[in-house]
Amino acid sequence: MIDNREILETINMIRDYHLDIRTITMGVSLYDCISDNADTTAARVYDKITSAAGDLVRVGERISSIYGIPIVNKRVAVTPISAIGAASGGYLKIASAMDRAAANIGIDFIGGYTALVQKGATAGENQMINSIPEALSQTKKVCSSVNIASTRAGINMDAVRTMGKIIKEVAYLTRDNQSIGAAKLVVFANAVDDNPFMAGAFHGAGEGDRVINVGVSGPGVVKTALEKIPLGDLAEVSEVIKKTAFKITRVGQLVAQTASKMLNANFGIVDLSLAPTPAIGDSVAYILEEMGLEQVGSTGTTAALALLNDAVKKGGIMASSHVGGLSGAFIPVSEDAGMIDAVSKGSLTLEKLEAMTAVCSVGLDMIAVPGDTSPEVISALIADEAAIGVVNSKTTAVRVIPAYGKSVGDFVDFGGLLGRAPVMKISTLSPAKFISRGGRVAAPIHGNKN
Repeated sequence: MIDNREILETINMIRDYHLDIRTITMGVSLYDCISDNADTTAARVYDKITSAAGDLVRVGERISSIYGIPIVNKRVAVTPISAIGAASGGYLKIASAMDRAAANIGIDFIGGYTALVQKGATAGENQMINSIPEALSQTKKVCSSVNIASTRAGINMDAVRTMGKIIKEVAYLTRDNQSIGAAKLVVFANAVDDNPFMAGAFHGAGEGDRVINVGVSGPGVVKTALEKIPLGDLAEVSEVIKKTAFKITRVGQLVAQTASKMLNANFGIVDLSLAPTPAIGDSVAYILEEMGLEQVGSTGTTAALALLNDAVKKGGIMASSHVGGLSGAFIPVSEDAGMIDAVSKGSLTLEKLEAMTAVCSVGLDMIAVPGDTSPEVISALIADEAAIGVVNSKTTAVRVIPAYGKSVGDFVDFGGLLGRAPVMKISTLSPAKFISRGGRVAAPIHGNKN
């Protein structure tokens, strides 16, 4: 039960500290859309999405009006399309149907153009993966993800090798628009079934027919809370973050419960991820600097981020029994004003970002690199990040944009929540022989448990 005191605190957090509901995402099962005819499958996909999620935008706006809580995005995630299109092979027709359905119901993005190939890939899954560049270049709202590793299966290096090439092709096909196609594609290790955030959201096999997952964000709230204890020790810092995360999660639960009832859907999870925006003050980097770092990227950054991530999760879990998704702290460069500033000044490098991903959610996110970066280098970057996820039993991911026509120090500007990214330096030493070996990196010893 949420009392009047919590409601007043929420109003203050919204008004003064950039608290918002980053997304209401409806997961929709498409298993009942499968047929052996591509046109039939695509038509069923369109009908299912528009009927199941047709009121999502209206309900989101209604909840925002009732509670005064900004709801920034309304999104849909569907069953991995590699499974839905396997019988017909009509993957591009399904992508087009997804895009038309998303436009029809007025949502921001639709995720689930997805393949799960952590241990191996079928012929249909390979076909779907190879269709990703065309699918993302020909649609506006469709997002794609591929899971290439897990702690139980290890790393599928054949898929890693392929994804380096796929990312390059997506970036090339959308080169006239800042290579934005690559910003709609994420490569995972240990992908979760109930992630409400794009580009990685899909509706997992163990989920119900229609499920509401809510993503909450409040970096500004956490930073402001820390400003009140400038001399507190790190135990006190942790306590303040936990209490703040508790309050933020309660807001998310209220919205998720209300949306589920209005839409006659299951309440899935509240994802308490401190997902920043390009707005000044709404930055995870600024939280770390408020803890005492001169600038994010300095020594101590990984330790500070570990403290933040742990405290956020502990506070959220106390507030709701439905915490899930990726809950923690995101560090996307293009979407965080503090991260952008640190990269521009040379304080934050790609190597330091990789170290930070060992302790946070999710991984190397919205990283722009020079457009002439080779596919093998991108594959190796994916392999490195997957190794961190597999060994540490956590979700990691890579969303990297090889920006055609851009060099280190240039910017790519996507606008909106995707923000603008400085093109970062990446090692050009060749990992080509390592990547060309293919095969599979075995699961770590602790993955072999039952």
